[in-house]
Amino acid sequence: MPLGAILYEPGTPLEAVYFPTTAVVSLHYVLQSGQSAETAAVGYEGVVGLSLFMEGHRAYSSATVQIAGHGYMLAARFLRREFERAEALHRLVLQYMQALIIQSTQTAVCNRHHSIDQQICRWILSRLDRVRTREITVTQEMIAVALGVRRESVTEAAATLRSAGVIRYRRGQISVLDRSELERGVCECYAVVRRQTGRLLHRSSSWSPTQPHEVAYA
Repeated sequence: MPLGAILYEPGTPLEAVYFPTTAVVSLHYVLQSGQSAETAAVGYEGVVGLSLFMEGHRAYSSATVQIAGHGYMLAARFLRREFERAEALHRLVLQYMQALIIQSTQTAVCNRHHSIDQQICRWILSRLDRVRTREITVTQEMIAVALGVRRESVTEAAATLRSAGVIRYRRGQISVLDRSELERGVCECYAVVRRQTGRLLHRSSSWSPTQPHEVAYA
């Protein structure tokens, strides 16, 4: 799943679903003007193509690989068949649907009411929670598009975090030096989504990295 790969666009038939393992996929809603903003992110905890289970055979948003990695692709007809006959899978998909709705709702609230600095902290933390390596590659432009802000705003927010000693970036890499400070700078939205996702998917919401994580800016 290479960086920037488009898994589907609005209105395209859903012929396959995707299960990211090390990649992170960004779900965007695209306006008629061409502008877009991220509504949710999907990593190893989820599946891309949920409208398949809501009697929708076409995508209502775009799905783009935001952090390169790997994943599994499964023909939609096979998963749909198992969804209809397997109670355990049916229940798990519905739980994940609820988690994704919570994430989308909280993202909308965050983008409307919280500062760019808080949104950047949320974005970095949510990606670090989904990757299993210390380095990820993503362009500043992609982050700006995800948040629906100017690229300059992303640069300014990153500079603020660097000045505070929270992150370090050089030669296209950002290292999180102090996760606790990053968490103190984030808004409540991050904790809400993390807690509710952990509850719904029966996973622990506690996570403490043993070493700095790095985000590489291309």
